[in-house]
Amino acid sequence: MPSTYQRLLRLLGKEDVRSIARRYFISNGFDGTLTSIGVVVGAVLTGVPDGITVVKIGLGAAVGLTTSAVWSVWEIERAETSAERRRIERAMLTDLDDTRIQREQRGARLFHAVASGLGPLIGVLVPLSPFLFEGTVFSMAEAAVVGVALGVGVLSTFGAYMGSISGHRWYVSAARMGVAGLVVAAINLLLPG
Repeated sequence: MPSTYQRLLRLLGKEDVRSIARRYFISNGFDGTLTSIGVVVGAVLTGVPDGITVVKIGLGAAVGLTTSAVWSVWEIERAETSAERRRIERAMLTDLDDTRIQREQRGARLFHAVASGLGPLIGVLVPLSPFLFEGTVFSMAEAAVVGVALGVGVLSTFGAYMGSISGHRWYVSAARMGVAGLVVAAINLLLPG
């Protein structure tokens, strides 16, 4: 029987497993980053007094988005892989419980859920990081500007990566994704209050 490491390598060697994980990671990372930019700008505009409070608010968003990403993907992939396994069982007229197919599906489901959860965690934490240095390195407004810039950088990195794997111009994809962060920041600035 192959070791856990060998099973992981075989799993990661499958393009469909990597492709689905990428989609979950980028999609949920995009959501997390835009949420964090909204939290950062909104916190400063509403007069949150210090950076640690902004970080605490952002951590609440990170917990919610990360839990949602992991839990939903686990359940989605559980349902999809069970349906797929039942189709295979009907076609093969055999039970696939405790087989390599079932173990690989379980491993892929775990990999997808972890990738899905890492996306928003990174997306939220990176824009929040300047607020850890509020009062020593940055003012609240400066931390917000740096946080938005970092968020736009994360989004642009996602875009560049997706552009490079799709064969499109990476810098165009980076710019398109990065603009979303600027749009969220601008909308927050324009909101009344």
